[in-house]
Amino acid sequence: MTALTSFLDEPVLVLNRGYAATRVVPVRQAFVLLFRDVAEVISVTDGRWEQFNLSSWLEVADLQRRYEAEAHEWVRTASSYVAVPRIIRVHCCTRMPDHHVRLNRRNLYARDRNTCQYCGKRYPTSELSIDHVLPQSRGGENSWSNLVCACVRCNARKGNKTPAEARMTLIRKPRRPRTCPDRSIRLRRRHYEAWRVFLNEAYWTVELRD
Repeated sequence: MTALTSFLDEPVLVLNRGYAATRVVPVRQAFVLLFRDVAEVISVTDGRWEQFNLSSWLEVADLQRRYEAEAHEWVRTASSYVAVPRIIRVHCCTRMPDHHVRLNRRNLYARDRNTCQYCGKRYPTSELSIDHVLPQSRGGENSWSNLVCACVRCNARKGNKTPAEARMTLIRKPRRPRTCPDRSIRLRRRHYEAWRVFLNEAYWTVELRD
């Protein structure tokens, strides 16, 4: 049986009224929406889904623990245990996805696969930095086409120069990803396979807020 512990900070996918993915929220926030009766649980099995309000989700918890304990993580309440939902759908929200990939450190590292774009070696994130191809002091912007991963050594060697001036060559031209760079990371865990039902290729461009 899976450990019965708290997973209140785990991510839950939020769908709008039209079943479009809009964002990711922690489990604790998902339960708040369920308690306020503004959302329902979407449970996916073999590519098909069922809808549960909070009351019915609590009612099936005993059966889930008896027959599907390994398929869920669990949160303890005052009197029992409840399975952690992985997808919820809000009733009143028609917000549609914003079709762009957010520019942040996590997505940059994912796009470049934790690889220094000058020496081509792969590093842990603690040994990587973000380099401005055209230095900021010379008008370089924070943009997908001007930011790359660089190891500390290469970044120091390049300094306040362009790659050509430093006699360094980028292993690939930096571009904005068409899809979310860390999607394979997000769906690697078995519990997030259910997200695939609602996250087609178009939805991977949605900005999923943590």
